[in-house]
Amino acid sequence: MASLPGEVRVLLDGPNVAHVATVLPDGGPHSVPVWIGLEGDRIVFLTSPGSRKARNLERDPRVAISITDRNQPHTMAQVRGRVVERIEGDAAWTIIDRLSHKYIGQPYPLRMDRVVFLVAPERAWAQSFG
Repeated sequence: MASLPGEVRVLLDGPNVAHVATVLPDGGPHSVPVWIGLEGDRIVFLTSPGSRKARNLERDPRVAISITDRNQPHTMAQVRGRVVERIEGDAAWTIIDRLSHKYIGQPYPLRMDRVVFLVAPERAWAQSFG
């Protein structure tokens, strides 16, 4: 597991929307916007357990993540890694509500099936233009 550079951590800690790319069954890419954060040195995001992204990750744990600073769109980071853990139940809701507070200032409004995936980064870098 690679350590995350400080510039990448800053983007992950902020209320910035990231795009997570997973691998479809036919080998093609599947990319969706997500709320994202950190749990220690692991990157976390949530999804529905039956989503295309969740099904892709059950088959192939590789992910690519891109994130831009919402206030400075020329500041960005990219991370490649693998899902190393899936969290459900109360432990997941603790993380989900923490993410929700970061993005919308309140607990996650849809109290339905959700899971959290933890990603161990393998390569991460950030850059800023202008």
